[in-house]
Amino acid sequence: KLHSDLDKGVGTVKYTLSGDGAGTVFTIDETTGDIHAIRSLDREEKPFYTLRAQAVDVDTKKPLEPESEFIIKVQDINDNEPKFLDGPYVASVPEMSPVGAYVLQVKATDADDPTYGNSARVVYSILQGQPYFSIDPKTGVIRTALPNMDREVKEQYQVLIQAKDMGGQLGGLAGTTTVNITLTDVNDNPPRFPKSIFHLKVPETSHVGSAIGRIRAVDPDSGKNAEIEYNIVPGDGGNLFDITTDEYTQEGVIKLKKPLDFETKKAYTFKVEASNLHLDHRFHSVGPFKDTATVKINVLDMDEPPVFSKPMYTMEVYEDTPVGTIIGAVTAQDLDAGSSSVRYFMDWKNDVDSYFTIDATEGTIATNELLDRESTAQYNFSIIASKVSNPLLTSKVNVIINVLDVNEFPPEISVPYETSVCENAKPGQVIQTITAADKDLSPAGQRFSFKLSSEASNKPNFTVHDYRNNTAGIETRRNGYSRRQQELYFLPVVIEDSSYPVQSSTNTLTIRVCRCDSDGTIQSCNVEAIFLPVGLSTGALIAILLCIVILLVIVVLYVALRRQKKKDTLMTSKEDIRDNVIHYDDEGGGEEDTQAFDIGALRNPKVIEDNKIRRDIKPDTLRFTRHRPPAEDNTDIRDFINQRLKENDVDPSAPPYDSLATYAYEGNGSVAESLSSIDSLTTEADQDYDYLSDWGPRFKILADMFGEESYNPDKVT
Repeated sequence: KLHSDLDKGVGTVKYTLSGDGAGTVFTIDETTGDIHAIRSLDREEKPFYTLRAQAVDVDTKKPLEPESEFIIKVQDINDNEPKFLDGPYVASVPEMSPVGAYVLQVKATDADDPTYGNSARVVYSILQGQPYFSIDPKTGVIRTALPNMDREVKEQYQVLIQAKDMGGQLGGLAGTTTVNITLTDVNDNPPRFPKSIFHLKVPETSHVGSAIGRIRAVDPDSGKNAEIEYNIVPGDGGNLFDITTDEYTQEGVIKLKKPLDFETKKAYTFKVEASNLHLDHRFHSVGPFKDTATVKINVLDMDEPPVFSKPMYTMEVYEDTPVGTIIGAVTAQDLDAGSSSVRYFMDWKNDVDSYFTIDATEGTIATNELLDRESTAQYNFSIIASKVSNPLLTSKVNVIINVLDVNEFPPEISVPYETSVCENAKPGQVIQTITAADKDLSPAGQRFSFKLSSEASNKPNFTVHDYRNNTAGIETRRNGYSRRQQELYFLPVVIEDSSYPVQSSTNTLTIRVCRCDSDGTIQSCNVEAIFLPVGLSTGALIAILLCIVILLVIVVLYVALRRQKKKDTLMTSKEDIRDNVIHYDDEGGGEEDTQAFDIGALRNPKVIEDNKIRRDIKPDTLRFTRHRPPAEDNTDIRDFINQRLKENDVDPSAPPYDSLATYAYEGNGSVAESLSSIDSLTTEADQDYDYLSDWGPRFKILADMFGEESYNPDKVT
């Protein structure tokens, strides 16, 4: 209610209201100033309103007093129940937890004014879920109320929680929510086999590594707490089988480690242990977390293929063994109760198998072709055995046949086949070490022997020293060798092996004589090098050869110019071409030339005919150049001239007219006789050239050439 002191109650004052909620929530009586609420108020929506009021004169409309402001507060009443804004709740707690184990805390919210009365004072309680859980009335914390709750007995719990305001007094408003609680698993249960004995039947033909059966132990736990490990307890059959865990089903898978044989053993018995992988130390007192069961396996008899007595056969045969020779046998048996007969045949894959045959009944292997170890040293093929009662049941085995060597090739000298010896070699000097090679497969301890052939053993040039370790040395037997006398020596060496039958061969070793320095280093092995001066370098030799070539070119050019000059002179002759006298324009020999163009020289019986080229025509080519024996008398001279006449008559290059041909002789020779030794009656061996060494350095090369040891052809090897 609003009232102004200027209001006398006569109706001259008017009250107005403005501000928060004026006209919509609140209204004022203009005459009395009473304020009324025109609709319901909600504190939770708006707890207070700020309004302004003023008194004005009815007639003048002027304010009688200043505008005043006031606040209207909405007083709270308990009109809101508590609410669980996060509900419903989901919680979990491990099984076997002790009493009072924390589970979850819930919280309810009341919209009423907590500062006014008990409208917002909430109290929690459990309407459903006892006696398993409890809740703190003030905090809303839920805890376990029973010990050893077992997940395997009951896993899920639903708890109904109530929150009531007014401190839980009568008349208070309440709200509820649901809490779903799950007991989580702990490893509190060991694995257990549902039965103590498992029976399995396994065919004897089962493959190694294959699964032959499954067993399972039951563990009520879940997750990793239910993971089981299986092991075979050492004992009967434990080494033949293995067991693993199927990670999806937690079953024990029994696998075969070795082949089974019904004829050897028909049944096996062993124990299998199942245990947890992840243990909880809090439950060790419960007992061992493992269990044991017995597995009995019965082997089933099956029709099996034949079995060879060996996993592989190795045989040996000498090369060149006659066709049809038996070299070995394979054996296979049917181990089944029926014991069927076995047939053998070769597994034809390539042409190699055609070298051998096998007896279908006995299994003997024989040669079918001649074998050559140098061509193929080893054969590898397969033999198949099948049962007569069931040919589809077969087995296979590998056969290796090694071809043994027969001594059929003689040993030969290894490279090199040529060696050298120095001219200044001393007796007993080793110039080459030789070895031998044999195409045959040399067995352990194969020995080769070396010796000279019988025809060379008596010659004093070289010898062979056998070191008895499959090598030999070529040794000199002379003091020095001469390339001028003999450049090459051929040494026949006989080599024998130690196999049976003994094979031998004669190998010729070529020995070249070379010029060496004092240290034995070879300087030259060429024949041309014999006549080269000692001490010249390669550059000097090249320079000398170049000078010689230049001189030869100059000589050739000079001779060509002289011939050209003579030809021009001959062709410029002004005389009649039929004349018998030809003008040569040559300078005479002087006063001492008494026999120039003397026809009397033809009558000298001791003159040797010298076939001259005709100079009355152009000498294109040399034709019919022949050497005649010396004329002994006039008859021979006449026959000689007649013969030359016939030759000129048939010569196509001769002119068709008579001409004068002069046949001159050398004469009776020098008074001092010839220096040539061609016609000498004495041999080189009879000459003594030691005096050449006394003639000085100009005759050093001749002294070296003719002053060496005499050549003896009988000593050549």
